[in-house]
Amino acid sequence: MSGLDRITIVGASLAGLRAVQALRREGFEGDVTLVGAETHVPYNRPPLSKSVLRGDDDVTLPGAEELGDQWLRGRQAVHLDVRSRTVTLDDGAELGYDGLVIATGARPRQLDGVRRLRTIDDALALRAELESGHEHVVVIGGGFIGGEVASTARQLGRKVTLVDAAPYPMHAGLGEEASRWLAAHHERNGVELVSQARVTAVDGGLVLLSDGRSLAADLVVGGMGVVPNTEWLDGALAVNDGVLCEPTLFAQGTENIVAAGDLARWPHGLFGGEMVRVEHWSNANEQGAVAAHNLLAGPENAQPFLEVPNFATHVHGARIQTAGLPHLADSASIVTGSPEEDRFAVAFTRDGVLVGAVAVNSPKELIKLKRAITARETAARDA
Repeated sequence: MSGLDRITIVGASLAGLRAVQALRREGFEGDVTLVGAETHVPYNRPPLSKSVLRGDDDVTLPGAEELGDQWLRGRQAVHLDVRSRTVTLDDGAELGYDGLVIATGARPRQLDGVRRLRTIDDALALRAELESGHEHVVVIGGGFIGGEVASTARQLGRKVTLVDAAPYPMHAGLGEEASRWLAAHHERNGVELVSQARVTAVDGGLVLLSDGRSLAADLVVGGMGVVPNTEWLDGALAVNDGVLCEPTLFAQGTENIVAAGDLARWPHGLFGGEMVRVEHWSNANEQGAVAAHNLLAGPENAQPFLEVPNFATHVHGARIQTAGLPHLADSASIVTGSPEEDRFAVAFTRDGVLVGAVAVNSPKELIKLKRAITARETAARDA
C-alpha cells in the first residue's frame, strides 16, 4: 500500500510481535512503533497455567529478542482519532501513523476476591499463593484456563473444586461426548465438579453460588473468560465483542487499520461468513503476520484470513485438541477410538459438511480432520 511511512502497532504480545516480524521480513523500511502495556519483553502465555505454576520460569517467545529496546513499554493506548491518524497514550503522548495494527488483546473477567491469570505477574503471584500452603483451591470456570489450573493444582497435591455453569466443562467448545469424558477425567483425577452453577460472590473464605450453596476455599482462581480490550476504540471504529473486521482483517470502514489476535472479529470464509473471534495462541501467531502483510498490500490486494481455528490443552496428562468451530454443527459422531479408551476423535458437521473436530490423545486424527475442514469435505470418513 503506497503512502505507508509510519506504522504503529498497539499491543506487544504474540500478535503484535508477529506483526513486527512480518513487516521486517517483507522489507518495510519506514518507521515502526510498538506499544506494550506490560514492561516485560513479549513472552509465551500458554505455560502460565501449567509449568510456571509448578516452578518453571521459562516463558521464552522466539523472536522477542529481535525487538531490542526500540519499543514503548508500560504504555497503554487510551484513544484513537482516525481523522488525524493519531493514537493517544496514557501518558498523554500522541503517536501519528499511516498504518495501524491493533493487537491489544483481552483481559480476564474479574470478581472481587478471585485471583486472575493472564500475565506472567499474575502467574507468579498465583504460584506464591499455591506455595504458601493453601490446601483447598476453588477454580471458577471449566474452560481451558480453568481446566489447566485445576490440573496443575492437583499435581501440586491441592484439593480442587471446579465450578462451571455448563453441564460439563468446556461443553460449548468440545460438544457432548468430549465434555462428558472431560468431566469424568477431572473426577478420576480428584477434582470435585460443581456443574450448572454460577459464582455470585466471594465473601472471605466462602464462595457463594447461584443455587444458594456456598463452598469453603483457601484460594479462589478465576477462569471466567475474557473481555476484548476495545474501550479505547469507542467512537473511532466499529466495535461489537471485538473490532469488527473485513475478511482481510481490515477494520470495517478503514483502508489503513488492521486488527489481529484476541480482539479481531471477522467473517470466516470457510464457515459461510460466520463472524468469529478466536482467543487462542495459534490464531494470534498466524493473524499478526497476515494482518501486517495485508496492511502493506492494501485493501485491494489483501487476502482473506482463512486459517482453521485450533487449540490444544493438557489436562491431567491428557492432550485435548480442537479444530474448526464445533459449536456450529448440527451433528457429531465419534470417528475413531472411544471415550472408554481415553483416546478418540469426534467429527462435527453442519448440513453434512465438516465444520469442527475434537481429539483426545489422538493428534494424528486431529491433523486429518483439520485438513478435511479446510477442504470442506462432506463426510468424516473422507478425512
